[in-house]
Amino acid sequence: MATNQKPVFGYVVIYVKDVAASVAFFAKAFGYEVRRLDESHRWGELETGSTTIAFTPIHQHETDNLTGAVHSSGSGGERPPMEVCFVYSDVDAAFKRAVENGAVAVREPEGKEWGQKVGYVRDIDGNVVRMGSHVKPPK
Repeated sequence: MATNQKPVFGYVVIYVKDVAASVAFFAKAFGYEVRRLDESHRWGELETGSTTIAFTPIHQHETDNLTGAVHSSGSGGERPPMEVCFVYSDVDAAFKRAVENGAVAVREPEGKEWGQKVGYVRDIDGNVVRMGSHVKPPK
């Protein structure tokens, strides 16, 4: 039986080499508060509003055999098939903060034809993070 329930987007999980290090990095580089880091350091969350960013190890005995192994992004221009985007009112300042705190600059912020200012960095695991402004409505 179909219902009219609409799902609520709960969280994004980022698979990382070291959960505690990634949680600390994201807090410092992107300005988030740590919501939770469990004692085992196998799960961490950031306080980001209505949607949670969670971190868990790349390899887990609970899921590797069930859903398959996680493939890390490599070097030489490879990236995973998704990215995380953080929205800031001052993208230039946020980009500078991220790089000063260990993010690898990929592309400095620039205006896009769709009305958004966007810059790109990589986190300590090589994941792409888009840093953008709110998209301005067309005129």
